[in-house]
Amino acid sequence: MTERLAVVLFNLGGPDSLEAVQPFLFNLFNDKAIIGLPGPIRYLLAKTLARRRAPVAREIYGQLGGASPLLPLTREQAYALESRLRDRGSEVRVFVCMRYWHPMSDAVAEEVRAFAPDRIVLLPLYPQFSTTTTDSSLADWHRAAVAAGLTASTSTVCCYPTQPGFIAAVARRLRNEVEQASLSEGYRILFSAHGLPERVIARGDPYQWQVERTCAAVLEAIGGEFQDHVICYQSRVGPLKWIGPSIDEALQEAAVDGVPVVVVPIVFVSEHSETLVELDVEYRNRAQEVGVPGYLRVPTVGTAGEFIAGLAELVEEARQEGGIISAEGGRRCPAGFNGCCCPPIDVQPVT
Repeated sequence: MTERLAVVLFNLGGPDSLEAVQPFLFNLFNDKAIIGLPGPIRYLLAKTLARRRAPVAREIYGQLGGASPLLPLTREQAYALESRLRDRGSEVRVFVCMRYWHPMSDAVAEEVRAFAPDRIVLLPLYPQFSTTTTDSSLADWHRAAVAAGLTASTSTVCCYPTQPGFIAAVARRLRNEVEQASLSEGYRILFSAHGLPERVIARGDPYQWQVERTCAAVLEAIGGEFQDHVICYQSRVGPLKWIGPSIDEALQEAAVDGVPVVVVPIVFVSEHSETLVELDVEYRNRAQEVGVPGYLRVPTVGTAGEFIAGLAELVEEARQEGGIISAEGGRRCPAGFNGCCCPPIDVQPVT
C-alpha cells in the first residue's frame, strides 16, 4: 500500500497588500528568534518597530505592485516538487507554510490534518540553517501541529547548503548570466547573503559557516579555479554590529579595483523584495554611484529542474531515514555550533 505523504515547504512570507505590511512586520519583530526579549517587552517593541518601518517597507512593496511575489513563487515550487514526487510513484501533497504572513502554521497544520497523511516531511526553503529562520519556522510548526492534533510520523530536513541539485542550479544560472553578458575573466563574483548580527553567530548559529560552504561548492562547480570572489551580506538594520563585509563595502572595493561584479543571491531560492528591489534597484544604483564598471545579478534558482530534483531527493531521504537530517544524512555542523538542531557529535573544532 502506498504511503500517503505530506511535505511542508517553509518560507519567510511577505505581505499580500500594502495594508498587510505593518502587521507582517509586527509578526517578524515579535518572533523571539529575531528579538530575544521577554514577551511583553518584545510585543511593545515589535509594535513600535513595525509602525516606524512600515512607510519605507510600503514604498518597497509598492515597487513590486503592492505585494510580495514570494507566496505565488513558492507555490510554483510546491507544484513542481509535488509533480516530481508523484512521478516517483508517491501519493503526495506539498503544502506551503509561511512564517510571518499567510498561510501560516496554524492554518496549514489544519490542512495537513485534513489530508490525513501517514508521514510528514518538513522541508524549509532556507538551504543554510539558522536559528532565526529554519529553527523559528520549525518551532512554530511543532506548536501548531500539537494544537491541530497531528500524530503522523514526522521527518525534518534541517539544511542542504551543498546539495548537488541546488549547487548545480546556482552554477548554471551564474554561467548563463556571464555568457550572455560576454564577460571575460575580468569580473568579480559577489555572493550576497542576508546578514545577521554578530552576536547571533557568536552564540553558535551555523549560518555563516554554511553560507561559506555553499559558496565554495558553487566555485568548485564552475571550475574550481575562479579566485576573484567575495562573500558579502545585505539587509542590515538596527544599531547592532552585523557580520560582513556588507555588499556596499564590496561594491566600493570593486569600484576602486575597476572590476565589474556578478551578484549571486546565495541564500534566497525565490525572488522577493531583497532581490527585486534591494539588489536589482538599490545596489545597482549604488554600484553606478561609486563607479563599478558593470553590474549583473544572477536570478534565484526558483523552479530550476536541478533544484527541484534535489528537493525531491531530500524528501525521499528524510522519508526513509526519519528524524532530523541534513543533505548529508546526519549532522554536518562542527561541534562548536551549538545552534545546530541536529544532535551533537564528536568532530573537529570549528574552523
